[in-house]
Amino acid sequence: MKPILVTGATGFLGKHLVRQMRERQLGPVRLLCRGQSIYDEQADLEIVRGDVTDAAAVDAAVRGARAIFHLAGLVSRDPRDRAKLFDVHVNGTRHVCEAALRHNVERLVIASSSGTIAVSKNPTVHTEASGFAHAVTRHWGYYASKIAAEELTLDLCRGRSLPAVILNPALLLGPGDDRCSSTGDLVHLFEGQILTYPSGGMSFVDARDAAAATLAALDHGRAGECYLLGGVNWTFKRIIQEACRIGGIRPPLLTSPTPLARLSAPLLRALLPALGRKFTLDDETIQLSGHYWYCESSKAVRELGFHAREPLETLRDTIADLRTRGVI
Repeated sequence: MKPILVTGATGFLGKHLVRQMRERQLGPVRLLCRGQSIYDEQADLEIVRGDVTDAAAVDAAVRGARAIFHLAGLVSRDPRDRAKLFDVHVNGTRHVCEAALRHNVERLVIASSSGTIAVSKNPTVHTEASGFAHAVTRHWGYYASKIAAEELTLDLCRGRSLPAVILNPALLLGPGDDRCSSTGDLVHLFEGQILTYPSGGMSFVDARDAAAATLAALDHGRAGECYLLGGVNWTFKRIIQEACRIGGIRPPLLTSPTPLARLSAPLLRALLPALGRKFTLDDETIQLSGHYWYCESSKAVRELGFHAREPLETLRDTIADLRTRGVI
């Protein structure tokens, strides 16, 4: 049987996906890894060394594969990383898509972000029909590059019959985020860096449930379609209050409008370290927290059998995992 290729297998979503693939015994699994990884000594996995930004490495990894899960990405809110984000997300996705066409891959499943669609200044609940949020995200390198990668993919679906499905998970929480790429803001909360409630809101989803939907998209997703994967839509105030209650820490007392939070951030960066406290919240994070990242996932429920577990379970498991690993 031909192998299934996974890029980004060492990431938060990728680790859950690979585990579920092995549990379900889907056949040979091939991983594209940049360097040494947690999978190197596992004999049932085939490792190909390389980076998605290297077209030749991607071609070698795709050759002979029957399907691809393309999860590789870069998470950064630093404006200086904009070019790097576009290289990884757009050029990397282009290399994967073109190799998939060249080698007649049966199905390509691409993990993107709900933030390419589901973000606004008001608490609007978005669907796949809402379209890309160009106007809101154009200054944020991560989301702008993700939109560009999705547009490239959909153009190839229409123009060259690329058999690709795009998944748009909301903020990923749950156990296993070793790099704190998605759970970093919870870490900030437990470090005492979030001093007031942001004014926006967020949908979040358990990474284990997003991985199950990613697997389901292999057989049930429709080529050329996007699927939002979100759980509850909660204000940041409620998320913070629930996390503080579960974690046994004191919640903030006040809500801070985004303009005020941005104005006070330089002062806090200067003062808190002098008091022996951290303040590493960047301006983009503060700006993001003033928006609403709300979505609904009925399309994924209907077509992929997507199910989001109870949100408090996800928060409990996230906080327990961060504490077990000594992160908080």
